[in-house]
Formats: sequence, C-alpha cells, structure tokens
Amino acid sequence: MKTIAISGSPRENVGKRDAKELRYEGKVPAVLYGGKEQAHFAVVTTELKDAIYTPEANFVEITLGGKKIKAIIKELQFHPLTDLLLHVDFLQLFDDKEILMEIPVKLTGTSPGVKMGGKLVQKLRKLRVKALPKDMPQTVEVSIAKLEVGNLFRVRDLQKGAYVITNTPEDTIVSVGMSRALKQAEQEANKK
Repeated sequence: MKTIAISGSPRENVGKRDAKELRYEGKVPAVLYGGKEQAHFAVVTTELKDAIYTPEANFVEITLGGKKIKAIIKELQFHPLTDLLLHVDFLQLFDDKEILMEIPVKLTGTSPGVKMGGKLVQKLRKLRVKALPKDMPQTVEVSIAKLEVGNLFRVRDLQKGAYVITNTPEDTIVSVGMSRALKQAEQEANKK
C-alpha cells in the first residue's frame, strides 16, 4: 500500500476560535484516534491534497512531535458552500489490528461482450475491505476478460485473498448490458 508522508504540529488549544485561526493560517485541525489517547494537531492544507484528492487508497505517515505514526484517513469534513477542508480524523494503524477501508476496483482485460457492441456498466467503484495493514491491497482487481453480453461479475465471484470483502455477496461490481444499437439489430433480425 502506498504511503503519503505529512507532518503535523501539536495543538495547545482545542476549540472553535483556535480552529478558525488555524484555517486562516492555511492549516487544518486534525485528530488522531485509535491509540492510547487522542492526539490533536494541525496539518498544512497543501500537504493533505495528495492523500485526499486521489481515487486511490493510501496510508498516511504522520510526523508528530518527532514520532512517526502510521494511520489512515477515517473522516473528512468540508464546508458546505466553499468545499474548504474543515477537519480531518485519522485512525492509527497497528500491525496486529484489522482495519476497514474502501479500496478502489480496477477492471482488467477486455470484455468480448463489449467488442460485440455491449455496454460496460460498473456499479461499484469501491469495495469495503477488512484486513491487517500489511495485507491491505492497493486495488481489488476484477478481470472482465470472460464477460459476454448479459453477464455480470458479483462480489462473491472474487478470489479469496488475505483480506475479507464486507460488501453483500450479491452486489454486482460490473456487468455488460445490451446497447441500443445491439437491441435494434436483434429486434430487426427477429422480425425477418
């Protein structure tokens, strides 16, 4: 799993006024959960851009008071009108403790159904994966090389790995449907 390094500065005062001052300085108030006690700190907004505005799942290595702490972003809060980042919650990672993350789905191969004129529909772009940090995949690969028109690939069809997918087994990840042109061609063929 890819790791992004950020540095944080501990916060002395915790409150609304202090948080507003931090945002005015170009920083974001943040909290680190999961350890023995919560850690309140501030992070420069530009350092978080690589971790937040990406379709990939990442671990974050926070340098806080000289210590390096491995974590994941658990929750983000944005301003409803300006989309300004208001607050970040991090969850500390431990090698022996399982975590739950949303991992992106990566489609591999070329579908014969799409080559014949079918329409590829991806219903799930991310899957909920539970695993130890060392076993967490960067992406969940789904091969569409055998998908014909009318076929679909469900969560239960994925190969078992060192991780557990917590989505419902009946959820459809990707399917190949009939395009309008293919339906019209089939209807015309049936009329003759």
